[in-house]
Amino acid sequence: MADDKYLALLPRLREGDRQAFTELVSSLHANMRSIARSMLSNGEAEEAVQDAWIAVYKNITKFEGRSSLKTWITRIVINESRMRLRRHGREINLDISTEEQDALTDRFRSNGHWQQAPVAWDFATPDQILEEQDLRRCMEKNLAKMPPQQRLVMELRDMQDLSFEDICNMLDISASNARVLLHRARAQLFTVVEHYQETGEC
Repeated sequence: MADDKYLALLPRLREGDRQAFTELVSSLHANMRSIARSMLSNGEAEEAVQDAWIAVYKNITKFEGRSSLKTWITRIVINESRMRLRRHGREINLDISTEEQDALTDRFRSNGHWQQAPVAWDFATPDQILEEQDLRRCMEKNLAKMPPQQRLVMELRDMQDLSFEDICNMLDISASNARVLLHRARAQLFTVVEHYQETGEC
């Protein structure tokens, strides 16, 4: 469902139409749960999303349309997730660490060219590699170990297809910071997939 269809629900949502709200939840709940899970455990994520939907229902009349409806709801989910982290004395630090080494740093020469080109990945179609269950499990395992700030930015950009402008506004970070976090997350997954292709091991 495109965002203009979400906006088409707005008049009914503002009137308290439960069917319109059900349609909105059905369309976006899985996305919102995925975002919360990039910050919280499965159980906590589900609770955060439920609380977020309650907040959306109560505050939909205050939605001013300065962002897309999906972006507004995403921001609510992120805020609910952050509140849960704070209650347990945790926080996601979105500052980039200059000490943290990029997963691909040693792969390039000073002129930007590969030290050694990546191995050719063995798949007949672009989707075949994603269909391998062992690799999928390996990627999920490594995603779970990824720094949460990297995982969150990658979730918002690559999975939810949000713009860098929206991501920066939601997380209150600079575009360069967001790009570094996204690059580091993608680089980590790249090395996981490459290692798997070379060795067959996670």
